[in-house]
Amino acid sequence: MQIGRRIHVIGNSASGKSTLAERLALLLDADFVELDALNWLPNWVGLNETNPEELLLRFNEATRGDRWVVAGSYTQLSKVAFWSRLDTVIWLDLPVYVLLWRVLHRSWKRWRSKELLWGKNVERFWPHLAVWRGEDSLVYWILSAQRRKRNAMLSTIADPAWKEIGFVRLTSAREIEEFVEKLEAVPTP
Repeated sequence: MQIGRRIHVIGNSASGKSTLAERLALLLDADFVELDALNWLPNWVGLNETNPEELLLRFNEATRGDRWVVAGSYTQLSKVAFWSRLDTVIWLDLPVYVLLWRVLHRSWKRWRSKELLWGKNVERFWPHLAVWRGEDSLVYWILSAQRRKRNAMLSTIADPAWKEIGFVRLTSAREIEEFVEKLEAVPTP
């Protein structure tokens, strides 16, 4: 199985984008690029909202080389910055109940340990439960974005503008693991 040298792993929050992308980067001897690390500034200020031009520059710089695996969606900006150079998009399209369990488990663990995240931020667990606060809540985000993200991705796959990109859709943790195992069985080019 060949997936190329320039790969973008996308999916909803808590789908495992960073985990899979990091594994693939090691396997393919490629740079690992985490879009959240490029976007988030201290105090959870996102360049995607405050300075998208700067974020585009960061995306371009991070994907300058010949081998990279990118984790994170930011789909509209990613399409502008590096999709024209992509070989493969790996779409993690997991069920909502899996995403909700993962985001709660991960957020609780990060919050309790005060794990340092992007932009020197720390996890905020309780606001994720406050679905009435809209997109400030990751639970709300997962629930509200799932259908929209799925429909947008299906449209993107069908769009002739992206016909040069290979698309892989994985819908369960088992499929993800089997996918990686198949890649591990093939020598790196």
